[in-house]
Amino acid sequence: EPALSSCSAVPSARKRGQQRPGKRPQAGRCSGREGDRPEKHRREEAAEGGALPALEDAYLSILEGLGENPARQGLLQTPRRAAKAMQFLTKGYQEAIEDILNDAIFDEDHNEMVIVKDIDMFSLCEHHLVPFFGKVEIFILLTFSPPRIVEIFSRRLQVQERLTRQIALAITEALKPAGVAVIVEASHMCMVMRGVQKMNSRTVTSTMLGVLREDPKTREEFLTLIKN
Repeated sequence: EPALSSCSAVPSARKRGQQRPGKRPQAGRCSGREGDRPEKHRREEAAEGGALPALEDAYLSILEGLGENPARQGLLQTPRRAAKAMQFLTKGYQEAIEDILNDAIFDEDHNEMVIVKDIDMFSLCEHHLVPFFGKVEIFILLTFSPPRIVEIFSRRLQVQERLTRQIALAITEALKPAGVAVIVEASHMCMVMRGVQKMNSRTVTSTMLGVLREDPKTREEFLTLIKN
């Protein structure tokens, strides 16, 4: 088999099995372009606060566990790319509701029901680490701009029921509205790609707080709006 690069930091699964226990290779240190990649990786790791190498090493183990050769051309940079993708998909852990709401709240006396529909949502199932995605609808008695709240909580390992309630609670705690309702409709890839394997299956969850939960008249208005 021809050499793919002069770097040997990412061995094949067969060669790695010959190493002593505890002598773990560093992931993603080699590339077809010698010289510039290691320094670039070090800069990336410093910028990411040191979390990137651990994730990268974990993806290297996954490839080896699948019986793949991480040193082959198509997989040379896969552990690093996958690690950076996972950091992006879970960036909600690093963000705070207070930071994104500072510029989103308007000082207005608005007592009508506001509906924000079709907020795209992408998250990762915490049980299988595969995606679930769909739409979020937010009903609230206050004017504000909520999509970033959805992103903060969806960019984490989640279950849909908890995600729905977290969005509603965050809005309630930060904005103190008279009432809020959140509806999430999503497709779960752990049900589409595995398990029941039903392509068109969708899960709907909802949370109502404040007057939307406690006042029958307001709740009736809310349910009428949903039907329409």
